[in-house]
Amino acid sequence: MSDPTYTPPRVWKWEPGNGGKFANINRPIAGSTHEKALPVGKHPLQLYSLATPNGVKVTVMLEELLEKGIKEAEYDAYLINIGEGDQFGSGFVEVNPNSKIPAMMDHSVQPPQRIFESGSILLYLAEKFDAFIPSDPAKRTECLSWLFWQMGSAPILGGGFGHFYAYAPEKYQYPIDRYTMEVKRQLDVLDQHLAQHRYMAGDEYTIADMAIHPWYGALVKNRVYDAAEFLEAHTYKNVLRWADEIDARPAVKRGRMVNRSFGEPSEQLHERHDASDFKHKTQDKIGPDA
Repeated sequence: MSDPTYTPPRVWKWEPGNGGKFANINRPIAGSTHEKALPVGKHPLQLYSLATPNGVKVTVMLEELLEKGIKEAEYDAYLINIGEGDQFGSGFVEVNPNSKIPAMMDHSVQPPQRIFESGSILLYLAEKFDAFIPSDPAKRTECLSWLFWQMGSAPILGGGFGHFYAYAPEKYQYPIDRYTMEVKRQLDVLDQHLAQHRYMAGDEYTIADMAIHPWYGALVKNRVYDAAEFLEAHTYKNVLRWADEIDARPAVKRGRMVNRSFGEPSEQLHERHDASDFKHKTQDKIGPDA
């Protein structure tokens, strides 16, 4: 057990392997740890990711673009195993110096453009293909306000609540209470807003929904942290209505499968290079060692 009377030292010192699910990959310095080039597929858009909530944002966006008939949004998606430290390979660090998924390269422009941070990728694709972002200035501003709300709020949900409730090696009431209170406040913000609006920016499904749904929609549907009962998710009825509607979208169903390396094998598509991969290359079709 940690010392309950712990007093921080004057200067913090790193103790590698200090416990927790991600202790083996956490470190206080940036940069690559090993040489590893990234693969490049046949399409201009190359995605390097994992089906965490932040990764799902982008694969849903790409699948929504394709569902809309925008063929130029075809993409290759490669799995980055963050538990094994793939994000610290030299090739990945060249695309995202922050070593976080998702990261993307657009080879349709010269020189090729790197894009990192999930919100930035959503905005880049929305502007590139003129889709899922309102053209009306007021609605566009509302959409971007909610997009940046998510970018600022999700660290409280993931790094705060999720870490201390689900991943920390020891459970302490203070941080769990602190972050639970804030997550429930955020859910109430969403619930009150969605009581008056079909989607986050009004009647139009946008990148704001694509950003928020993989975090908060998954939370109330008990797909992250196994915390729906603890948070009384059933009381956020408007968030649940919105989550159910988005869950039913075909592109969302496909996007949640891409770069997924956990859960049911039939829902795992480790790499995605073609639309037919969803039928023929999920893990139940090709086996766990493929």
